[in-house]
Formats: sequence, C-alpha cells, structure tokens
Amino acid sequence: MADPFEQLRERMAALADLRNVSQLLDWDQQTMMPPRGAAARAETVSTVERISHDMFVSDQTGRLLEAAEAHLDGASPDSDDASLVRVVKRRWEKARRVPSDLAADLARAASVGQQAWTVARRESEFAGVAPYLERNFELVRRYVDCFDDLDCAYDALLDDFEPGARTVEVARLFDELKSELIALIAAVAGRSDRVDDSCLHGHFPVDRQRQLVTWLLEQMGFDRASWRIDDAVHPFASGFGNRDVRITTRWDEHYLPTSLYGAMHECGHGLYEEGVAEALQRTPLGHPESLGLHESQSRLWENMVGRGRPLCGVLAPRIAELFGGPVSGLDGEGLYRAVNRVAPSLIRVEADEVTYSLHIVLRFELEQELVEGRLAIRDLPEAWNARYKEYLGVDVPDDAQGVLQDVHWAAGLIGYFPTYALGNLIAGQLFRCARADLPDLDVQLAAGRLHGLREWLREHVHQHGAKFSTSELLQRVAGGPIAVGPFVEYLKGKLSQVYDLDLG
Repeated sequence: MADPFEQLRERMAALADLRNVSQLLDWDQQTMMPPRGAAARAETVSTVERISHDMFVSDQTGRLLEAAEAHLDGASPDSDDASLVRVVKRRWEKARRVPSDLAADLARAASVGQQAWTVARRESEFAGVAPYLERNFELVRRYVDCFDDLDCAYDALLDDFEPGARTVEVARLFDELKSELIALIAAVAGRSDRVDDSCLHGHFPVDRQRQLVTWLLEQMGFDRASWRIDDAVHPFASGFGNRDVRITTRWDEHYLPTSLYGAMHECGHGLYEEGVAEALQRTPLGHPESLGLHESQSRLWENMVGRGRPLCGVLAPRIAELFGGPVSGLDGEGLYRAVNRVAPSLIRVEADEVTYSLHIVLRFELEQELVEGRLAIRDLPEAWNARYKEYLGVDVPDDAQGVLQDVHWAAGLIGYFPTYALGNLIAGQLFRCARADLPDLDVQLAAGRLHGLREWLREHVHQHGAKFSTSELLQRVAGGPIAVGPFVEYLKGKLSQVYDLDLG
C-alpha cells in the first residue's frame, strides 16, 4: 500500500502548482498584460480556480487526509507531517462548504474588478468601478452565507487572511491601539516645527531612484538569480516558491519615499517567501498563511529598519550623492527626523507610522458595514470622506486620493485590511525580541549590515511557512499573543527622539 503521506503530498503539490499558475496570471495582469486582455484573463483565472477548488474539496482529498492522520503515530504536533495534516484539514473543511461555481465567480469578479479599478483610479471616477464593487460584495455575502456557525459575518472573511482571528478580538485590539495613537498624535501636534521634511520633496529622477532602490534591496537580500522587481500601479509581492520571488514598486519623481519605502515593504514580503524551508515547498505549508505575520515583515523592514536612526545614517549620504542639489548636505539625523514626521494625510501607503493604523481602522469599519449591508456602495465615497475627516482631520479632494487609492475591494481582497495594523503590532513584538537576541543590532544596521536581522527572522519566523498560526508562533517567539504594548512603546521611543519629548 502506498504511503498515505506521499499520496497526500502529491495531491497537494499539484494544487500548489495550480496556485502558482493563478498567482502568475495575477502578477502578469498587474505588470505585463495589455489592458484589452482583461476579459479573457478573468475567464482563465476563473477556470483555474474552479479546477483547483474541485480537486481540493473532493472526497479523494478527504480520504487521503483521513489515511494520513491515522498514520501520524504520535508524531509531534510541530512536525512537518502533523502540521501538513492539520493545515490541510482546516482548509478542506472550510472550502468544502463553498460551491465551485461560487469560487469561480469570485475569482472572475476579482480579476475584472482589478482592471476596472486601474482605469477608475487613473480617471478619479468612482462610478467606473462601482458596479464591480457591487458584484464583489454581492458574491462575498453569498460566500459568508456558506457558513452558519459564525459570531458575525465578517469572521469568515477575516479568517481567510488571518486564520483563527475573530472580529470582536481584532476590534478590541484596535480600540486599544486607537486610544494610544490619538494620545501620541496629540502629544506631538504642537511641535510640528521640530521636524522639517522638505528634503523628501523635490525632483528625484526615476533612473537614480532605481539605483538607490536596487542597492538597498540587495543589502536586504534581493538576489537577481531568484528575484525580480517590476513597476505596478499598486505595489505588491508574489512568491512562486522560495526561488522565484517577484516584487513591485511605483515611482514618484517629486516624493522619494514612495519608491524607497514601497520597495522595502514589498521586499520584506519577499524575504518571508524566500525564507520558507525547502522541505515545505510545493505543500500548503510552503507559503505563509497569516497575512498579519506577512505584513509584520513588510512593516518591520519598511519602518523599524528603513525609518530607523541607524539605517538613516547609511541612506542619507547615498541620497545626497545620487540626487545632489537641495539634498546634497543631507545627513542621517535630518533624514531620520524627516521620514518620521507625524502628519495626518490622505494616502495609506505613504502615511507615517503613528497615523497609519487609523487608515486601517476606518477601512476595517467600513468593510464590515459593506459586508453587512449597512452601507451601500453608492454611499461609500461620502462615508469614506466623512471618516477621513473624523479620524484624520483631512479633506479628501478627489476619488483617486480617497476611496480609489487601494485596489483591495475591487480585487476581491475583502477582509485583508485589518492584517496591516495587526502586522504593525506583531512587528513591534518581533523587533523587541530581535533586539534582545541581537544586542549589537543597531551597530549592524548603522554599518549597513542587514543580514543579521534577516537571518534572525528566517530562523524564528520565515522557515516555518504556514506550520504555525499567528498565536502559536508568537507564543514560541515572544511568549504571548498579539499585544499593543510593544508597538506603542517602540513609537514612544522614536517620537521622543524625533520631537524632543519625554513620552515615557
């Protein structure tokens, strides 16, 4: 009789290949595909999803799972075999409740919605994407209806991106975080004259930005033999295994952080994908499952490293050399203060660390209202603009800088947004642990040596892929569940330096 684990792995390897096909189609749509290919691409994506879904939810997968589970022979819960059975079983039991037609429809609608968003954002016209949002949320409600054991409708969506998370617990964390952030914003509000960020605004030729970004990503671990970087309207990262990692960024000739920190953010994602253990490749464990953990890596590299004082001392002279003119005299301290200026703003991906999570909280709230039918799509721009005024005190001038700035809802990624703020919290916990284990971390970063932190993250986070849930991994590394405290303490330490304050 064939080894049940071998049979299960063979089936999961085929499904992993189909996943990569789907991801590759999405990567191509956002980087290479001509616009008129959108309709045909959506049908292709839908077909691949139907084939994959049917294969996964079949009774044959269930029989292989049952046989493999019976042959665990008391294996450690942390073993690859036990983890494979546990993760596949959880996903199989959830996916079995979703009809194949619905899974295919969701994939098709996400593909056409993404393309419609690209045009609508360029033209700053919400009406151009509204019908596609209507379709996506209609399908999402049908998806939620597949589950009759939920505390709330949003739980089914949140679980797709942060397995095991519950809306009520995320809301509790966000309430605590929001309170802390509002206090920090108030504390620095009267000291805006202490920070000058004019060095970030000016003329920065894209060819020189590419030189800076390429150099920095190579220090982080970007390897031309197994990585590539491309341009995209909305930056993203894709992993097709640990030897094919693709990231994107976008460029703004008048604002340097757009490309620089966007690329660091996506490279953080890429390092996670690259760092998954070889033994887990072509299995469901071969890609990180928790988007909260995934976002913790991008947020950690973008902000805690990229906007940290040690690395700013390395970046500043390179920026001065490459761009000259007004920034020819830029030093590390000036850059450190500039990139950590706290100022409520319109665009999420360019927000400072303190106000960023407020961008996420308002999306989290709006998303639930849309799913539950308490907010109509036609009223979304008005609700968005009102929430931005209430939470951040800013007026939204147009749809492109408002409700159309993110692709997520048009691309069917409903339930994703909370993981960004959860990622901030997790990053705070992991960075604290890394500092404890690497006492000379600041010295390494100040010398431009980033490999020590990268290898620490690979050992404690990356290599495990999807073996452990967020709570399990944090228990192993940080000794507890997601917490607000470490992230807030980190912010207080940074703002105390930047604004010459004693924040405790």
